Amino acid sequence: MSYVELAPPAALRGVATCLWRSTIPDRPRRAPILPDGCVDLIWESGRGAFLAGPDTGPVPDHTPGGRTLVGVRLRPGAGGTLLGVPLEPLRNLRPDLTDLRPGAALRLPGDLPPAEALRRLVALTGALSRERPPDPALLEAVRLLRDPRVRVPSLGDRLGIGDRQLRRRFSAAVGYGPKTLQRIFRFRRFLSLLGQGSAAELAALAGYTDQAHLTRETVEFAGLTPAVLARARTVDQQ
Repeated sequence: MSYVELAPPAALRGVATCLWRSTIPDRPRRAPILPDGCVDLIWESGRGAFLAGPDTGPVPDHTPGGRTLVGVRLRPGAGGTLLGVPLEPLRNLRPDLTDLRPGAALRLPGDLPPAEALRRLVALTGALSRERPPDPALLEAVRLLRDPRVRVPSLGDRLGIGDRQLRRRFSAAVGYGPKTLQRIFRFRRFLSLLGQGSAAELAALAGYTDQAHLTRETVEFAGLTPAVLARARTVDQQ
C-alpha cells in the first residue's frame, strides 16, 4: 500500500491536521485502523465520500483492493462542530457522506479523478469550517490533554466550563469524553516510540503506570499485546 500525507492549506490549519492519499494494492494486507483522536472526511474511488471515526478500538479495513482513497484528517475537537452532527453515535463507524451531508455528497461521486476528489474535499472542509467554526474552548482542552500530566478533573476549572457541560460538548464534537481522548493520545505516544526500548521502558516514556497498564490499554485500542503489535507494524512497514 502507498500512503502519502500532505500539509493542509493555510486556511484549513485550524481544523485539519493533514491531507492524505492512499492506493490499496490488489491483494492488501488487512491491518486494522487504530484510534488517533481524529475523524477523516474520505473519498474512495468507486464508492464516493464517507466519514471515518471516531474510533475507540481497532476497526477492520474492508477497502477492496485496487482502490484509491484521499482524505482530510480533522483535528480532534473540530469534527462534530464542523459537520453539524454529534459524533458519539458514529463511533467506530464509516457512514456515507450522503447520510450526513447529502448535498455535499453529490459533488463527490466515486468516478472522480483522485486529485479532483481531494480538491473538492478541501473546498468542502473550508466551507464547513466557515459555516461552523470549531469551539475554541474544546480545541484548548484537546491541546491541554496532550500533556499526560494534566488531570482531567481539573480541565473544566481551567476552561471555565462545568464538568457535565464539558463532557457533553466533548461527546458531540470528539465522539467520547476527555478521559478517553487523553488515553488515546497516550496510546499514540506509545506507537510513536515503538522500537526505541523495552515494553517497560516505553510504558514509562509514554506515561503509563507500568507495563501491565500499557498492555491493558494496547489490547483495548489495538486488539493486540504490545509485543504482537510491534511485530505486526514492522511487517506492515516492510
